[in-house]
Amino acid sequence: MKLTKEQQEEIKLQQSQENFTKRVTVKDLENLLYEAIPVLDHGFIRVIDYMGDDTSIVQAARVSYGKGTKKVSTDSGLIKYLMRHWHSTPFEMCEIKYHIKLPIFIARQWIRHRTANVNEYSARYSILDKEFYLPSEANLAAQSVNNRQGRGEVLSGDQAQKVLKLLKDDAERTYDNYESMLNQRYDGSTIDNNKPGLARELARMNLTLNTYTQWYWKTDLLNLMNFLRLRVDHHAQYEIRSYAEIMLDTLKKWVPITYDAFIDYRVGGTEVSAKGKSVINNIIKGKDINMEDSGLSKREWNELMSAFDLTEKIIE
Repeated sequence: MKLTKEQQEEIKLQQSQENFTKRVTVKDLENLLYEAIPVLDHGFIRVIDYMGDDTSIVQAARVSYGKGTKKVSTDSGLIKYLMRHWHSTPFEMCEIKYHIKLPIFIARQWIRHRTANVNEYSARYSILDKEFYLPSEANLAAQSVNNRQGRGEVLSGDQAQKVLKLLKDDAERTYDNYESMLNQRYDGSTIDNNKPGLARELARMNLTLNTYTQWYWKTDLLNLMNFLRLRVDHHAQYEIRSYAEIMLDTLKKWVPITYDAFIDYRVGGTEVSAKGKSVINNIIKGKDINMEDSGLSKREWNELMSAFDLTEKIIE
């Protein structure tokens, strides 16, 4: 990730601000505020603003006047109870806003989470940065044979180099054509003073999906956790998971008690159906149970066995 000198100065200026407030603040998140945390090759995440903390959740749950009970253990117990029983509205009382730079193809995947306020950099008004995402060889993989959404074996050697060259050449060629159609270079200089440029809203359609875009993404704590629960999972696409893992760290700094409950009950926990519960009960009792008698499909059976580390019972 490269920031211009102007961007670096702007971040320093933002971080040097000191404002008096009667609102709750979180020291660990305040120390991180505005910092550009690198992601992938040219991306970043910045925490721009936030509202509330763990005590705000407790206060909302109890509809009280003060900052919770002032006893961390008691507040922790309540937050765990709320998380365990899927109470949602107290977590909606906290909000956070990020500034994110990401490849367009990840942005289009990300926007499917329709529970945030989003304002994206507009290529109708401005020229997009000449930056493209190119995966490292370690993350350059073939299509999975078993999973239509996933990756299979990692490419290597000449095959990997050929794919990377194709990605880079296509991105650079289409960007050169983008500049030519605009009649304007990335640095702002005009290519031909006697030739009008194509409208930016039309020229942009030629760019590859690994071109970087930027947006401001604001959401409440509940929907942030819903996003992270799906996107930090090992099944999630590597690129979006890279962003989610950094956001998970900001969650830990912001609301540490909620973070612990979230990791315990959402990220590290598992959901079990009534039939699945019956299967586990029978296994605990030492009864011989098989998939055919369980009422579960092969996929449901294997997911249940995997969740409880009963790998010997997984059916190939």
